[in-house]
Amino acid sequence: MTLDHTRAPVLEALDDYHRKERLSFTPPGHKQARGADPAVREVLGDAVFLGDVLASGGLDDRLTRGRVLERAEQLMADAVHAEHTFFTTCGSSLSVKAAMLAVAGPHEKLLIGRDAHKSVVSGLILSGIEPVWVEPRWDAERHLAHPPSAAEFDQAFTDQPDAKGALITSPTPYGSCADLAAVAEVCHRDGRPLIVDEAWGAHLPFHPDLPSWAMDAGADICVTSIHKMGSGLEQGSVFHLQGEHVPPEVLKLRADLLGTTSPSVLLYAGLDGWRRQMALRGKELMGAALDLAAEVRTAVEEIDGLHVEGRDDFCGPGRADDFDPLPVVIDLGGLGITGFQAADWLRTQRRIDAHLTDHRRIGAQITHGDDNGTVTELLDALRALARAAPGLRPAPRVDVPPPSELRLAQACLPRDAFFGPTEDVPVREAAGRVAAEMITPYPPGIPAALPGERLTEPVLRYLSTGHAAGMNLPDPSDPELKTIRVLKDESK
Repeated sequence: MTLDHTRAPVLEALDDYHRKERLSFTPPGHKQARGADPAVREVLGDAVFLGDVLASGGLDDRLTRGRVLERAEQLMADAVHAEHTFFTTCGSSLSVKAAMLAVAGPHEKLLIGRDAHKSVVSGLILSGIEPVWVEPRWDAERHLAHPPSAAEFDQAFTDQPDAKGALITSPTPYGSCADLAAVAEVCHRDGRPLIVDEAWGAHLPFHPDLPSWAMDAGADICVTSIHKMGSGLEQGSVFHLQGEHVPPEVLKLRADLLGTTSPSVLLYAGLDGWRRQMALRGKELMGAALDLAAEVRTAVEEIDGLHVEGRDDFCGPGRADDFDPLPVVIDLGGLGITGFQAADWLRTQRRIDAHLTDHRRIGAQITHGDDNGTVTELLDALRALARAAPGLRPAPRVDVPPPSELRLAQACLPRDAFFGPTEDVPVREAAGRVAAEMITPYPPGIPAALPGERLTEPVLRYLSTGHAAGMNLPDPSDPELKTIRVLKDESK
């Protein structure tokens, strides 16, 4: 069946809702902006409220006989070469949990790259799944983690033959990518599914010069954040499914278990409109973004003290298999300042918000929404940063441990640690104790310590010095990181 990608079922139904001047005696209570606070309407505009209608019994009838969402999901699946697509308005943080629950259950094993996002750890806590951690490929020189290789997953399945499947993150927020086809082949050899957390890869299906898209590479489930590299609104996410390893009804049941019963039509409309935009003009828009990113990379490299990390830095033996050039990751080592300092300076002095920040880098994400005007402002700001850097030195020290000291031993299941008897102990006394909470530098949102892992002095020193240097740690129970929540020592 040939689908018409000029159509946008959600947007068309919303337009029909307004043209027919439907009068709603259902939620939402603002009643098409009429009840909203005037001060809120002044800031947000009425368009937000006008797009905020009930999905069932508003956008569609009470039995969804118009099949509005179903038709939009079919079009999305067709656009990205999937068999089934599900929309969610709770972000990829929900989508990845639903995918995990569709593959493994309580006390069953799932292979997971240890560079997984905190949402994966949340899924482990909620589900009781036992993680079998697969080591990323660590670049000790640059202090970067790249996705695990197919060989590492193969060895993990050999060591844990009862594992139900695997989960890998690709691309990473830094743009490094795995050989997904090879990982999928390892999983499928014994009929096990592969989940790809491709939250940063919504754009990948739409240009041949971008890394391989998970569905084209043979993955079974792929989770994608449309708001990250696409044109969707924040929290707009989709998960795609293909093959016979995960029944679509099972995945839908798991998503229903976690999802909201009051989905946002605004987010649905953003997903639907983005699919139409990419299906009709994706190659053109992505090609322009790639050209622009190449120009930015060349220009940044010419600024004294800055280095743009590219394919030669990320790919090669022991590193990533492929590379997405749109996340422009800039090493600040030549300026002698941290990414935290640079991000704060750019925001306060030049009104520029950087994305990634770590102890030595910032990220400037280029998308199809950028143009010569936006990148000119970015480059001017980076040149000004280079001039201002001497006044920001000396940079606060962040004690980043080598890869051999960065990994923590898993002492018990994340679920058992999180819900077990806990106590708060001073950081100086936490080494050797089992963490009962996540501690996650954000962005990119990869936990340095997670529930059930035994804390060590090098990791605690990294987190403490990082916090003092400006690292964002949004999840510890003590935001100042003077104490850490750990399992009680029952021996006492």
